[in-house]
Amino acid sequence: MGEMKLSAFTKDLPPVARPSMKIRRTLKGHIAKIYALHWTEEKTNLVSASQDGKLLVWDAVTTNKLHAIPLRSSWVMTCAYSPSGAFVACGGLDNICSIFSLRSADQQPIRVCRELNAHTGFLSCCRFINDRHIVTSSGDQTCNLWDIEAGTRVSEFVSHSGDVMSLSLSKDKDKFVSGSCDFTSKVWDVKSGKCTHTFTGHESDLNSVAYFPDGYTFVTGSDDSSCRLFDVRSYHELNTYMHDSISNGISSVAFSSSGRFLFAGYDDYQCHVWDTLKGDKPITSLTGHSNRISCLGVCSDGTALCTGSWDHFLKIWA
Repeated sequence: MGEMKLSAFTKDLPPVARPSMKIRRTLKGHIAKIYALHWTEEKTNLVSASQDGKLLVWDAVTTNKLHAIPLRSSWVMTCAYSPSGAFVACGGLDNICSIFSLRSADQQPIRVCRELNAHTGFLSCCRFINDRHIVTSSGDQTCNLWDIEAGTRVSEFVSHSGDVMSLSLSKDKDKFVSGSCDFTSKVWDVKSGKCTHTFTGHESDLNSVAYFPDGYTFVTGSDDSSCRLFDVRSYHELNTYMHDSISNGISSVAFSSSGRFLFAGYDDYQCHVWDTLKGDKPITSLTGHSNRISCLGVCSDGTALCTGSWDHFLKIWA
């Protein structure tokens, strides 16, 4: 492929049909800005974090709140659901990753069972590898791998020169990608703790990263109003998703289960949907929030998208 972009190879491809996505559910319960959400891998449950000082665990089908977890610090920036559905985690300006066991739901309120404390800057993102290990990213320019049961740091991932704002685990969870305010994204080997790839191209802070379903490519979302698709095997940028009509920063990115659609949440209150193969302009836009979309995610079976906003609401699209 050399230096050619994916869009050059797909320019004669017929346009993909626009996804007819509508708001199917609105999850109401937070009373302040929502900053993060994460789906469980098994069911239709998700967890959300808000600056109202609550973690809420939801059934996205019934819209019922399954758990309401009070936090010691309301300045929360991230949350995560463990693959088994047994634990949730969060963190933010307290610099701590707090782990909660949903197995102790009979004890109300649910209390923190582990506090992972070694970062010297805010916690921007956390993702469980399994019930025993979790990866965190921080404003201290590092990422950490933790042993949850022992409450100790196993590895520190050091190479960024700016705040690390996001991370995404590969499908097999043996590597992860991080996005930073140094305008770069980096791929890391979980076992060795080493950075294997560094990708450049953005002209401003990276706010979000997400692996493509195949685990070999990933997308980044930046304050420079662009998303970029990078391929680890070719060490190359495959595509850029930007348009003259869009001048807002991107807070969050996610792929459909097939990878054909790229969902990106913007500061203009919209979620723009891109054809991953083309990228010349959004194929549709999801409107319904009345403030910045701060987070989004696709459920594990690919049937629904959830968006979270500073308007205090979560919306389920399908």
